[in-house]
Amino acid sequence: MPLIGRSGTLGFTETECGGGKIWSALIIDDDPGVRQSIRLCLEADGGRAMGVGTSAGALEAIERGRFDVVFLDLWLGKEAGLSLLPEILRRQPEIGVIVITAFASFESAVEAMKLGAVDYLPKPFTPAQVRHAARRVVTELELKRKIGELQERIEETEGETIFETNSPVFRGFLQTVRRAAAADTVVMLRGESGTGKNVLARWIQAQSKLADRPFVTVHCPMLSGDLMTSALFGHCKGSFTGAVADTVGKVEQAEGGTLFLDEVGDLTADAQARLLRFLNDQTYERLGESKERRANVRIVGATNRPLEDAVKQGRFREDLFYRLNVIPLVIPPLRDRPEDILILARHFLRFLGRKQGRPDLIFSPTAEQAMEAYAWPGNLRELRNAIERAVILVPSKVLQAADLGIAPVTETSHVSTSSLLGSDVSLEVLEREHIARVVARASSLEAAAKILGIDATTLQRKRKRYGLS
Repeated sequence: MPLIGRSGTLGFTETECGGGKIWSALIIDDDPGVRQSIRLCLEADGGRAMGVGTSAGALEAIERGRFDVVFLDLWLGKEAGLSLLPEILRRQPEIGVIVITAFASFESAVEAMKLGAVDYLPKPFTPAQVRHAARRVVTELELKRKIGELQERIEETEGETIFETNSPVFRGFLQTVRRAAAADTVVMLRGESGTGKNVLARWIQAQSKLADRPFVTVHCPMLSGDLMTSALFGHCKGSFTGAVADTVGKVEQAEGGTLFLDEVGDLTADAQARLLRFLNDQTYERLGESKERRANVRIVGATNRPLEDAVKQGRFREDLFYRLNVIPLVIPPLRDRPEDILILARHFLRFLGRKQGRPDLIFSPTAEQAMEAYAWPGNLRELRNAIERAVILVPSKVLQAADLGIAPVTETSHVSTSSLLGSDVSLEVLEREHIARVVARASSLEAAAKILGIDATTLQRKRKRYGLS
């Protein structure tokens, strides 16, 4: 079998290396023949590879791009390759470093592993050994990433909506979403609070060619000022108060995958400007540095508010709005897909019942009638929360309408149709419905209280009374 590492010899053809998923590699070796040999093998195996011959070139490459695996020569001319290893891992902690050397020894292998290398290849080595080492590193990194995502999603997704539907409206919507997912362009998810935008964003990734790549979420309302810019693009040590070390941003973490911007309308002015630049040319800079970086990331945004109003008020950049609103997808509220209410309710009950150790819970027929008749202004979130509260607090195995905080169908038969005004319902039912709808669309409880003309304390008391809290 041909060998790599003998000066001036490629030693194999591209067809020997097979195929695999796209990943990126950096080859750091002062021998051009070795760099080219490893690069050809990795590229034929489905990777993207670049080679450099010096430590300075290696650090520059790592600053400008993100890699999954590094092949690092133990000696770069007169430079010690191992002295470069800690700096590589400091700048990209998730990277897998494979040390290669023509002067193999037990001591050097142990030292390399102590410094953070994941494998050690003595020269000369075969294409199969290069393939195996790279694949093992990439597979382990992918496994770690998937485990992390699963841990993050278990509460968010497993108990959330499923995409089984009996609704013609929602079925048509999902067909549009599938087409958008395949287009690999910017998508904007729009819809009322609680309609499941986070879950739909993950579903879009699952339907796209990026299904096996990273999915990274930025919760925009939770960040402000420099923290928001840092969260997106990273920062350098000392760039602001509390920046005690260099930090990788979400854009870099999402390399090759999807970045989900939850409630994108809350982005700060600085973050908006930087995001616009990134959308235009896929380049960015960490906060506090001038070095240009590049990332290949798909953006999915989400908002429950009309961004057009924010543009008119000068709170959101018009040019960014048009770059984000390439494919707007308006998620139907639950009241527009009543055929799915019981499908979703039973799904939530199964999941939440198992979670609380109560798998035998069921809904009474009158509870199911009431759920179908109710408008659910808080959408999926309100439905899920109502069921979770009942699962935890109600001792009975059969859940009634009152356990879910909604009135029996005899009192609310008109609630899910048109206007409540003038219907045969009590003032209490009218007030509950009105409060629920206002809270569902308002940006905060304080804003909802202002719309209703009451103080926030009174609103909290009424929400508790009507089972809306």
